[in-house]
Amino acid sequence: MEKNIAVIWGDCSSPEIVKQTLRVLDKVAEKYGHTFHYTDAAMGGEAIDKYGDPLPQHELDKCLAADSVLLGAVGGPKWEGLPGEQRPEKGLLRLRAGMGLYSNNRPAKIWPQLAPASPLKPEIVAKGIDFIIVRELIGGVYFGKHETYTLENGEKQAVDSMPYSEHEIERIGRIGFETAMKRRRKLCCVDKANVLDTSRLWRAVMHRLQAEYPEVEYSEMFVDNCAMQVVKDPSQFDVIVTENMFGDIISDEASMITGSIGMIPSSSLGDGTRGLYEPIHGSAPDIAGKDIVNPTACILSAAMMLRYSFGMTEEADAIENAVNKVLDKGLRTADNMSEGCTCLGCTAMGDAILAEI
Repeated sequence: MEKNIAVIWGDCSSPEIVKQTLRVLDKVAEKYGHTFHYTDAAMGGEAIDKYGDPLPQHELDKCLAADSVLLGAVGGPKWEGLPGEQRPEKGLLRLRAGMGLYSNNRPAKIWPQLAPASPLKPEIVAKGIDFIIVRELIGGVYFGKHETYTLENGEKQAVDSMPYSEHEIERIGRIGFETAMKRRRKLCCVDKANVLDTSRLWRAVMHRLQAEYPEVEYSEMFVDNCAMQVVKDPSQFDVIVTENMFGDIISDEASMITGSIGMIPSSSLGDGTRGLYEPIHGSAPDIAGKDIVNPTACILSAAMMLRYSFGMTEEADAIENAVNKVLDKGLRTADNMSEGCTCLGCTAMGDAILAEI
């Protein structure tokens, strides 16, 4: 196969992990006879520095012309004082909307070798952690109207709206049910229906979809209870489907119980096969340039790209099996280091994974 991949190198530590990921993709291409073409696209802080805009249209066009997009992570202290529309994170929101990516899929799976690194009690971890959060990505409060105005008494008031339409809920809900059908056939809709009209609409739409998937065990949970249950008994979950802000928070919580945020990939998909693949962690500005950032989540994101966008199942398995073998050998990066293991830097970890492919 011949595929075109748009590469957003990102900010701070991100270029270090993207570099290792492209090495892995090149190794896969060499082994399996594929050709990957890379097109650099600027987004976030890099785009602000170059163009004064976190995602100019000409950079978005590069992503739209590609078969899929690989992203490091954007943002950092350098750009924190900018107005909202000019912040690096705004570029990411525009990218998701521009690519029509409404479903963010984040696995929360503990690698057995990293079980001691989980902050949860061993008896909780022993029950298993293997679920996926299907998060609606281009609706809700992040894309609603944001207003700050002055009241008659001179006090400022801010209002953020949280809109959702039935079709937006139905398309993400259907992905949740379809994902559950491919896994253990359990789906939990997470909301705040005791307070929010949007959540009550979510439930109404999900109930309609439920009738189409009688094989799936369907349940509902308030988001505050879900936040507690994720750390109390994560083994109860298979697929969680939820709206944008709740998914943002719960998925970060879920990633931490697996031992290291540096091990978790993610995919963002829409109606076609083109997707956006990125690690869920940030740009780690505090360790930028020190060659100690963990490249594994970005490398596993590339494996998800091969699997879900390119249909390269064997190639994706090769990357994931390589990571498993590296962990079996006791090789770790600083974020998931434990007693008796060997600590590697970013480049050395890339070398180790390459050697196992």
